Amino acid sequence: MMYNEACGEKLSRLGFGCMRLPQAADETIDAQELQRMMDYAIGHGVNYFDTAWPYHGGRSELVIGKALAKYPRDRWFLADKYPGHQIASTYYPAEIFEEQLKKCGVEYFDFYLLHNVYENSYDVYTDPKWGILDYFKEQKRLGRIRHLGFSSHARPDTLERFLDYAGDSMEFCQIQLNWLDWTLQDAKAKVDLLAARNIPVWVMEPLRGGKLAKLSDEDEHRMKALRPEESIASWSFRWLQSLPIVKMVLSGMSDYAQMADNVRTFTEEIPQTAEEAALLAEIAEGLKNALPCTRCRYCCEGCPMQLDIPMLIHAYNDLKYDKRMTVPMQMDALPEDKRPSACIGCGACAAICPQKIDIPAAMAGLAEKLAAMPSWAEQCRQREEAARKLKQQG
Repeated sequence: MMYNEACGEKLSRLGFGCMRLPQAADETIDAQELQRMMDYAIGHGVNYFDTAWPYHGGRSELVIGKALAKYPRDRWFLADKYPGHQIASTYYPAEIFEEQLKKCGVEYFDFYLLHNVYENSYDVYTDPKWGILDYFKEQKRLGRIRHLGFSSHARPDTLERFLDYAGDSMEFCQIQLNWLDWTLQDAKAKVDLLAARNIPVWVMEPLRGGKLAKLSDEDEHRMKALRPEESIASWSFRWLQSLPIVKMVLSGMSDYAQMADNVRTFTEEIPQTAEEAALLAEIAEGLKNALPCTRCRYCCEGCPMQLDIPMLIHAYNDLKYDKRMTVPMQMDALPEDKRPSACIGCGACAAICPQKIDIPAAMAGLAEKLAAMPSWAEQCRQREEAARKLKQQG
């Protein structure tokens, strides 16, 4: 296993992300398979395990705590998160933190994160009424948290605003980072921002929920021609290994085979060549099938609704590739009159667009897709209901 020094700790460069644990036929977590994976991980040097309050409807913390209890406490690092990103009526960090310690069966967390600081949760995390940051800084002072950081799906400007607010209290930042999102979600700008502030990066979604582990036959053939002995998934990890600021790569492994393959990739550093990196960049462009917005913002000048059209086109491109939480979450953070549904279709934007994009059609398409999906608020409500039922079941 390869290791990095970060936050004063020796961390395995591969971490076990516990959001997509193995499941039995009835969709409960397969505890036996999980223990087999855990034994393999720890036996091969993985020492970082990342869970969170909403994962698996609140069950992830329970099973991970039990699986880790088999091993001495100094052999593993456990990370958990405070769910201030979830839409709720109240936010009392002490209640959840105490419950998390109990569920995981530990007296302290090695790493603790403010979960998903983004446009809609920024006000929650910075509201003095809840005192979230102050509370967790105090828990760190008391030794119940050893290292404090945050995860984020925010745009770069929101990320910078939060870092200004948090000062030097954030030791690390976890972002979505992979060779597709380098441009599709402007991850490069986030990496540059964090590097400028000397904040190490933890990576989530290195495979985009598994989508980057299964590509077209043509693309996979080209990749296999260059690295015949390695899996398609390993290309994403090798790409991340080329970024010095990346200290931790979390993979949400769902079965033993994935665990074994990923551990093998992180046993030896085999840097990607310039040819291989160029191939990934080419494949990324083909995957995006994106509207060619250059963010010149000419379209914004004449928009009677004052929409942030480049940002909405960016969301449109993202949603075409992957219908998951990120775009609904970002759209929920916008006022109603700034969402794509507010577009009146006047065409002033399209008339001035240097790329000749049919912007009204894109806005209508984005609005239609969003209307057919559960909102971020509804997703949060479903998670909250699942957690409530789990607590009632004991």
